[in-house]
Amino acid sequence: MLQALSIRDFVIVESLELEFSAGYTALTGETGAGKSILIDALSLSLGARNEGDVTRKGHEKAEISTTFDITHNQAARDWLQAQEIDVDDTLVLRRVIYADGRSRAFINGTSATVGQLRDIGETLIDIYSQNAHHSLLKVATQREILDAYAQATPLAKQVSALYKDWLQLHQQQLAYEKNASQFADELTELRDSTRELKQLMFSAEEWQTLQQEHVRLSNGASLLSGMETCLQWMSEDGEVNALELLSQVQVKLSELQAIDAGLQPIAEILDSSVIQLEEASRALNRHLQKSELDPERLAEIEARIQAIHGAARKYRAKPEELPDLLTQQSARMQSLEGFADDGALAKQVAAAWQAYQAAATQLSAQRQQAAKKLALTITEEMQTLSLKGGQFAVALTPGEAAAHGLEQVEFLVAGHAGVEPRPLNKVASGGELSRISLALQVTTASLGSVPCMIFDEVDVGIGGGVAEVVGRLLNQLGQQRQVLVITHLAQVAAQAQQHLQVSKSELNGATLSRIRGLSVDERIEEISRMIGGLQITEATRNHAREMLKLATH
Repeated sequence: MLQALSIRDFVIVESLELEFSAGYTALTGETGAGKSILIDALSLSLGARNEGDVTRKGHEKAEISTTFDITHNQAARDWLQAQEIDVDDTLVLRRVIYADGRSRAFINGTSATVGQLRDIGETLIDIYSQNAHHSLLKVATQREILDAYAQATPLAKQVSALYKDWLQLHQQQLAYEKNASQFADELTELRDSTRELKQLMFSAEEWQTLQQEHVRLSNGASLLSGMETCLQWMSEDGEVNALELLSQVQVKLSELQAIDAGLQPIAEILDSSVIQLEEASRALNRHLQKSELDPERLAEIEARIQAIHGAARKYRAKPEELPDLLTQQSARMQSLEGFADDGALAKQVAAAWQAYQAAATQLSAQRQQAAKKLALTITEEMQTLSLKGGQFAVALTPGEAAAHGLEQVEFLVAGHAGVEPRPLNKVASGGELSRISLALQVTTASLGSVPCMIFDEVDVGIGGGVAEVVGRLLNQLGQQRQVLVITHLAQVAAQAQQHLQVSKSELNGATLSRIRGLSVDERIEEISRMIGGLQITEATRNHAREMLKLATH
């Protein structure tokens, strides 16, 4: 679960240290106080894309750190282990965003990518935005909700992958049937070119060695002459060579030490230099003795280089690219030989189709079973959400095989009794859509494995007794998961086990936002504000006390 959030210099937050509890937590505050900042900060710490200037004015960076207890979150622990990141019961995600738009990410102190934050974030928190009910009108969203309720999301992903595999093979089959003669000519050319490249027996490592050896042998005469000159200067040029001169200095310093003992360290350095020069002279002499001109070897190397250059020109590649070219051509040749093999490609296509059909049929069966249960559950919830007599249904219409399966999924709704359910996007009003969306979210979320859920004003468009029912639904969900709800409704906030308040103030001309937990008395004042607005009377306070009292029973 989410344990803590730390924010520094983020938008209008100077510094924030916030701790969270299990169960249902309400977050309230006046419009514009900065409630959305909490969602934005959490989203960025979970790998969301930074699409604006979030660093507080006058500061070079913003820092967001979130702490999670993952003792029982096996999905998160498995992900960390797969990424070879230290696994502990506590997980810390940190994101630093600079004023110029750059950002850095860390997972348990280890540098990470934003993509990795996003991946681990999917195992930690689900965020439902205030516009989530609009996405409910999309057929794809409806299908995803049904699959999640059927606990068939992994199977749906498998069906999609199998369909893509079959489609790729099918398209290859069609292309081969259409261009059989062209592919046959290409296969003939590939066989010739791969045979030639294999006979060349060339590797990128050999190319580097050949070039080095060619440079050495082609400059053999000047190399030998240069080494002989160096040897003469070091130790063999009569009386004028480095070793002789150093020896003379060595003798002179030895005499001077009798006068000035401070010259001894210098003499010792010189002694070491003489020894090293003697060793270098002997090593150079040995290397010179082994070196010789080898015109035959030079001719072999030049012929080899010429052959490699010839193949590179022929296949329009750089010499060092020839090994990779051979690999690519071999793979393409193998693929074309599979096409050309009598019936081999057709068998692959048939096998891929059979695998897809088997998985898609299984998915259809799970959807059929789940559709009936989901329809009954949401229909029951609608009765409590002031949609009495309303009906919810899930239509599964057989269609052409596709990546999403063998049927179209569509949600149908009837707002009151005696009306035939029709597609959601044609009949539901904004308020009805919001309530149905919330019922779906609560129903499907209880089946999920992500331990923390955040609802950002999903109760928009409702009020009165419906709001109280929504609050009870969220409270009920909080018995199973950690739930954080941003709300403007007193009835929803009163049902929470914990209550956080967002407030805004000005300091030295700057607007700052802060969030804090409320005591029992402070919570009464906040609920009263939500009920009565600016004019808080004793009557509104009594009403707030009554709401909080009823919520605890």
